[in-house]
Amino acid sequence: MEVRPRHRYKDIRISGGAKAHLGDTYHLGLDDPLRRLPYAVEAPFNSYHRQHEPTCLPETRVDVLREIYDWANGEDERCIFWLSGMAVTGKSTIARTFSREYFERGSIGASFFFSRGDGDISHAGKFVASIAVQLASSVPTLQRSICDAVSKDNNIATKGLRDQWNELIFRPLSQLNASSVPSSFIIVIDALDECEGENDIRSILQLLAEAHSLGTVRLRVFLTSRPETPVRLGFRAMPGIIHHDLVLYHVPRTSVDHDIATFFRAKFREMRDEFEDLPANWPGDDKVERLVQRADGVFIYAATVCRFIKGDGQWLPQDLLDLVLLGAGSSQLPEWERNVPSKSPTWELDGIYTQILQRSFDKIQGGRDKDRLSQTLKQVIGSLAILAEPLPAANLANLLQIRPEVVNLRVWHLQSVLNVPQNPHHPVWLLHPSFRDFLLDEQRCHDQSFWVEEKQAHRTLMESCIRLMSSSLKQDICGVDGPGALVTGIDNSRIAQCLPLEVQYACLYWIQHLHKSGVQLCDNDQVHQFLKEHFLHWLEVLCWLGKLSKGIYAITLLESIALTSDCPDLYAFIHDMKRFALYSRVGIEHAPLQIYCSALIFAPTMSIVKGWFEHQIPRWMQRLPEVEMHWNALLQTLEGHSESVNAVAFSLDGKMLASASYDKTVKLWDAGTGAALQTLNGHSNLVMAVAFSLDGKLLASASMDKTVKLWDANTGAALRTLNGHSGTVNAVAFSPDDKVLASSSDDKTVKLWDAGTGAALRTLHGHLHRLNAVAFSPDGKLLASASHDMMVKLWDARTGVVLQTLCGHRGWVNAVAFSPDGKVLASSSDDKTVKLWDASTGAVLQTLNGHSYSVMAVAFSPDGKVLVSASIDRTVKLWAARTGVALQTLYGHSGWVMAVAFSPDGKVLASSSGDKTVKLWDAGTGAALQTLMGHWDAVKALAFSPDGKLLASASRDETVKLWDASTGALLQTLKGHSYRVKAVAFSPDGKVLASSSDDKTVKLWDAGTGTALQTLKGHWDAVKALAFSPDGKVLASASADKTVKLWDASTGAVLQTLKGHSGAVTAVAFSLGGKLLVSASRDERVKVWSADRGAALQTLKVHPDRVRAVAFSPDGKVLASSSDDKTVRLWDARTGAVLQTLDVDAVCKSLSFSDDGTFLESDRGMLLTSSHSLGEVYSGRGLSRDIFIKDQWVTRGMEDILWLPSEVRPCCAAVYGSVVALGNGSGRLSILEFTF
Repeated sequence: MEVRPRHRYKDIRISGGAKAHLGDTYHLGLDDPLRRLPYAVEAPFNSYHRQHEPTCLPETRVDVLREIYDWANGEDERCIFWLSGMAVTGKSTIARTFSREYFERGSIGASFFFSRGDGDISHAGKFVASIAVQLASSVPTLQRSICDAVSKDNNIATKGLRDQWNELIFRPLSQLNASSVPSSFIIVIDALDECEGENDIRSILQLLAEAHSLGTVRLRVFLTSRPETPVRLGFRAMPGIIHHDLVLYHVPRTSVDHDIATFFRAKFREMRDEFEDLPANWPGDDKVERLVQRADGVFIYAATVCRFIKGDGQWLPQDLLDLVLLGAGSSQLPEWERNVPSKSPTWELDGIYTQILQRSFDKIQGGRDKDRLSQTLKQVIGSLAILAEPLPAANLANLLQIRPEVVNLRVWHLQSVLNVPQNPHHPVWLLHPSFRDFLLDEQRCHDQSFWVEEKQAHRTLMESCIRLMSSSLKQDICGVDGPGALVTGIDNSRIAQCLPLEVQYACLYWIQHLHKSGVQLCDNDQVHQFLKEHFLHWLEVLCWLGKLSKGIYAITLLESIALTSDCPDLYAFIHDMKRFALYSRVGIEHAPLQIYCSALIFAPTMSIVKGWFEHQIPRWMQRLPEVEMHWNALLQTLEGHSESVNAVAFSLDGKMLASASYDKTVKLWDAGTGAALQTLNGHSNLVMAVAFSLDGKLLASASMDKTVKLWDANTGAALRTLNGHSGTVNAVAFSPDDKVLASSSDDKTVKLWDAGTGAALRTLHGHLHRLNAVAFSPDGKLLASASHDMMVKLWDARTGVVLQTLCGHRGWVNAVAFSPDGKVLASSSDDKTVKLWDASTGAVLQTLNGHSYSVMAVAFSPDGKVLVSASIDRTVKLWAARTGVALQTLYGHSGWVMAVAFSPDGKVLASSSGDKTVKLWDAGTGAALQTLMGHWDAVKALAFSPDGKLLASASRDETVKLWDASTGALLQTLKGHSYRVKAVAFSPDGKVLASSSDDKTVKLWDAGTGTALQTLKGHWDAVKALAFSPDGKVLASASADKTVKLWDASTGAVLQTLKGHSGAVTAVAFSLGGKLLVSASRDERVKVWSADRGAALQTLKVHPDRVRAVAFSPDGKVLASSSDDKTVRLWDARTGAVLQTLDVDAVCKSLSFSDDGTFLESDRGMLLTSSHSLGEVYSGRGLSRDIFIKDQWVTRGMEDILWLPSEVRPCCAAVYGSVVALGNGSGRLSILEFTF
């Protein structure tokens, strides 16, 4: 029989060296890496919650079990046994029987029983980890390998199913020594069709199928499910015949009836033992036979009838049995039941359910108000029928605002159809889905007292959820009291204490119930009022629960509901909520209280959410940075790659986004929420390109390792590796029919491959240099290729014959793309242009000018009306494809933009960049980024004047700007340099500003008027750094020409040229008295010089990375240096010994000691050198005295207080007291002021 449970097992704690037995799983000790894996405790067949679930009685299901046992024991090479059958056919009971049998034989490695809507066992989130934990317990020799995998990557359980399976299951199994372990293991998976997410179901099947390839051990998988489409398609997609099918409804009816009769007799025997007054021959063969006929092959009917007849002691079993056996039309039945025809296949089952409900209602009436009792009963059972996941009775009572004792009474009398656990902290759940179907179907549930009108039930639950959230939610609901507190830093028990299950449920599912209720929204209704009061609080809860992605999908659903309702104000609010959540996602999902800090602070001025909740911004923010007026085209930024992102592509359905990176990986993202789905590892070098097949099943990636890899786009499984190129593969493209894959390479060739088999079809020769891009025409007849030889070639895709060579670019051609109708070909080049060509004649139609550097990528919108281009100039440009008119320029990346792609519906544009991010843009709003304070190219240096009143910024745009530090107003733009400006420095009296540039010059400016005073020439390469002597009379400049020059600051005369470094000099500083000078170089040396004589006094070998800044202590005995390794080191200036190493989590580009030598002032803030004397060697984290700017955070002391979005994250910074200036690679300049 199949009676599927729904449980949750909460907050297990194992202290000291204790051993806990969870199902068939052991956890040992506090330091056991297995404890770090998320484990679904109710998943194993023998978990505590499943202990009362039945197995097949002796002499039942004999034929089915014999076939399964023969497969398990035999030599059948098919590694998966799929037992399929419709609902209520007993699949789970068979699975429990099989599991118990082979558990006792010592052959069960792990089991996972899925259950729809039942928390951890309703989805695949903990599937692999739970199997791994059980295997580690069942097979001790596996434990070390699995523990090693967890220790190697603490976040392994957050990766995609493919990565988890490879590291936690497949690799450990493949490393087993066959002589030291049992010859075979069995994994049992029940009700796979009840796993949420069709893609996850297919992924699980793909992973399980790999058991076939294990060489050292034999892994068998016994799997049950309904014959649902995802499961059937998953098996169909598997190569070869690797599974054994057994369909339960093909089992002879006589065999099924025999098993049901055996079940009835066994249950009646138990009742006779329990009820002494029952006759020894009760109820007799005739009644058993009649029950078998009524069961009609449905095991759940038999199980439900037996529970009903056994009752709760208030009714005699004989009377209840006679009630069950009363036929349709009997005068003893209620009138409604006598008049209903008994032709429905569920008639008998429906009758039993009705009797159970009526009896429970009669028990609790007690003469009280019938209508009120009926309504309460319906509310309870109606809620149980539609809950998205089960709740304990007390939590359900709190959600419905019904007294707990009332709910307990209602469910207690329904134990024939409900599982009511003795432990009040465990959830109540329906014993079988058929009871839910009965309650919600008016044609089956004929008694209106019990029929649950589904939409009304959802509305009731929705209103209950909103009511509960309104009374429970508040800021900092978990009481962490720190704006930078991380989700990973809060214990699960704290979350459970502060967020009871009913509150968690309400937050997760209120919009789902709203949607299913069919309620029409309107302005200022209860939904609108709730959001205006508690939106941020709700978002905070989702972040603590790790469910922000689910929340974003819920907001999208809510937006769609509002769109079809008459509620313009509410719709605008919801749309703004979505933009707010997407934009701030990266920060708030890790540090939820940044909702009230970073998310509000950096939201646009006119954001509805910001306007409504601005009062919740912390009071320690005295001055907010300048932000856009409205939401611009940037939807969100995806972070996760550790190196430049070279390529990006959408799947055909637009739900998935793939990115390829120099970090040797391909990442798959949820395009709707920005959540990272999987990381595909396999390439041994940089990944250059990525492309989806048009049917969405395959993903191709190209790499510097000279290979192309094909992956299953749904599971992330590596399918095959295509070898043949002799150089870096730079591009891949599928033909429109997905039969052919084209790749282009540094080896000057294009190769065509059979996409199904991986066989090489043809190699196209003709280009004179490396190839950068390849693209098929929409009809698949043409193939275009782009090369360093400055040419585009058009090939016959079938024959490989060159049809045309398009010449016209004056630089490398980096990309090509066909318009959707195939009539136009676009190409982009290092010559800073995009060209449009007639694809049939090869004539140049237009040349699009506008980018200031190489154009790396080009793409058409799906409707062909818009062309998009990406450039090294850090911008994305949109053009009218027909006229060539520039429509929009998107700013935001702080590195080269390497690739662009439209979503299939044309609404979203993705761009990838050297700044290690992927950005998603709204392609349809036409909302350009507003001009903010800053430069139009990267800010390279910042400096406050000595009195803090002025701020100078230097940029790649060849200008220096002077700002009023107190207001942010632009005072002057200093023009004169002819190339990137790298450094700025104020004279000690603040009257003169010096700037240096890649144009090899230093310029002196009047800081008050902006007048150019002098241009100092003499270096023959870029000038990297500047420093004034303490008296302001001498200016030192450090250059890539390996020298330091000392200049007379008043006359501009060269005083000395200091030579000795063998690499570019990157930093320079004077001692307090001005007698000594220190310089640092890329030769990894620091030199100390006599400022008067120019003589080198000492040479120190310091950081292994580039040194960015140097400084003398006031007494000249200590040197400080900062490096790209994000450390600051203190050295004995005489001996060169390291005194301290401070880990600062940022690259400091300027350093100077405080007057007493106890602090270091840097461009990122103040650093405490140590409580140790400087004569002692000490390593540790550099403590900020007040404000300090790390790469992603503004900190105070050791506390993170403000997360910085990538759009404002500094490549340079400056701090003066409580004022912070941040210069971004995009050119944006942000000034913030704090109260401390």
